[in-house]
Amino acid sequence: MAARALPPLHLVTDDAVLADPRFSERARAALIAGGSELALHLRGPALSGRRLFTLAEQILPTVTAAGALLLINDRVDVALACGAHGVQLGARGIPTADARRLLGDRPLLGVSVHSVEEAQAAPGADFLLVGTLFATASHPERAGAGTQILQRLADLGLPRVGIGGITPERVAEVRRAGAAGIAVLSGVWEADEPEVAVEGYLTAWKRAA
Repeated sequence: MAARALPPLHLVTDDAVLADPRFSERARAALIAGGSELALHLRGPALSGRRLFTLAEQILPTVTAAGALLLINDRVDVALACGAHGVQLGARGIPTADARRLLGDRPLLGVSVHSVEEAQAAPGADFLLVGTLFATASHPERAGAGTQILQRLADLGLPRVGIGGITPERVAEVRRAGAAGIAVLSGVWEADEPEVAVEGYLTAWKRAA
C-alpha cells in the first residue's frame, strides 16, 4: 500500500488536452492552485510511450514543486521510467496484479471500474476510479450509473474516486455517497482559467464534508 494520502481532486487529461500548445502553462496553473490536494492523471491513449514519457518528464518538476501527485494512465513502463507517483489502469492496461508486481509496494495504483465485478477483479489496487457517474460528453456511449455504485463498492474497503460528468454542483452528492475524491476532465480543462475551476471544485468538496 502506498504511503502518500490520496488527494481529493484528480485531474485527468486526454489527447486533445495534451495537444493544446498551452497545456504546460494551464497544467502549471491548475497544479499550483490544487497543491497537495490534486493528482494529475497523464492520459493520452493515442500517444506513443516516448511522447508520454517526454510530457511526464516535462511536467513532473511542476508537480513536485506544487506538492501534487503525477499518475500515468495504463503505461507502467512510462511511470517507472519517469519516476511518477503511480499508475491509473483502465481497460487498455495490464492486469492489476501484474502492475502491482512491477511497481512494487510504494507507487499508487488506481484501477478504473464500472461494476462490482470489475472492482473485485482488481487485486493490489490502492484505490478505485468509479464511473461513469453522470452522463458526459467524453463518454457519450455510457449512461450515467449514478452515485449508487459508489455505495455498492463500499464493502471492498478501498477508497473510491468518482468520475464522469461531475460538476461543482454535484460534488456534495458524490462525497456523501462515500467517495474519497472526484476526478474531472472537461470541468477544468475547458475553463478559461483552470486554476479557478480547480479552486471551485476543492471548495465544493470541503463544503460537502
